[in-house]
Amino acid sequence: MSNLRPVGIIGTGMYVPEKILTNADLEKMVETNDEWIVSRTGIRERHIAAEDQATSDLCYEAAVKALASAGMTADQLDLIIIATVTPDTFFPSTACILQDKLGAKKAAAFDLSAACSGFVYGLATARNFITTGMYNNALVIGADSLSRITDYTDRNTCVLFGDGAGAVILGEVPEGRGFQSFDLGAEGAGGNLLKLEAGGSRLPSSVETVEGKKHYIYMNGREVFKFAVRVMNTATETVLKKAGKTKEDIDLFVPHQANIRIIQSAMERLDLSADKCVINVDKYANTSAASIPLALVEAAEQGRMKEGDCVLMVGFGGGLTWGASVLIW
Repeated sequence: MSNLRPVGIIGTGMYVPEKILTNADLEKMVETNDEWIVSRTGIRERHIAAEDQATSDLCYEAAVKALASAGMTADQLDLIIIATVTPDTFFPSTACILQDKLGAKKAAAFDLSAACSGFVYGLATARNFITTGMYNNALVIGADSLSRITDYTDRNTCVLFGDGAGAVILGEVPEGRGFQSFDLGAEGAGGNLLKLEAGGSRLPSSVETVEGKKHYIYMNGREVFKFAVRVMNTATETVLKKAGKTKEDIDLFVPHQANIRIIQSAMERLDLSADKCVINVDKYANTSAASIPLALVEAAEQGRMKEGDCVLMVGFGGGLTWGASVLIW
């Protein structure tokens, strides 16, 4: 990447809905308890979108903050990419809905679907548009309203998910800064381990699909856990090698916030101390594509990154997919 236009993050913003669903609340809904949830996942609470909020509304709030952070106005945007598996509608895309809400009239706009890996996929896509000179900037958002596709009678999944949006503005940065490498991948053979079965062209919505609860998240937790631990390690090793870095160079580790045990496994493999890892799964749970940007933006707002720091982002998700990136802040 050294011979290409350097691209990095020049603005950040995040938003989570006001409503909070705690473990104590879930104890009243399904057979579970706080100790069980915390010990196995690290989650204590999650934010839930209001009845009148859709994913584009979460995106809008995060985007406004990111634009302000970058010192930009919406009409300066060249491109909008939203990574999500919970779009407002199949079409128009959530990105087009947001483009209109923001008044970003000259921006191209599209959605990207790679589940929890979607934000990193979006970063790689936007980075390539900018580094080649096609565009000068891009708004990349990871956002999901997983409460809309969560079965709150299924104790195995309902404790895991929440809603939110994290946004970044990408643009040209000084030489030596910005994105140094990406590693994206997929294992489509594992798609059935984590899926939303109905609503598409294979199984259109019907009375039978609704009654069969096929519009809710299905996950084989044990197998997804195994996949996650494996690819978090291999993707991290690969992306560091591509960037010419080692694990000792990592100043801040920003993993997908799905499960504290998966994060701890990655930290042990990298020999990272707690002060070098962003962990907020306790507050937000798994927000899919919003997970990594929420962690990244929160770290930025807390001043946990200084200029020149080596930041490693890595995630995994439905598809099955994975994505990792090395960024010099």
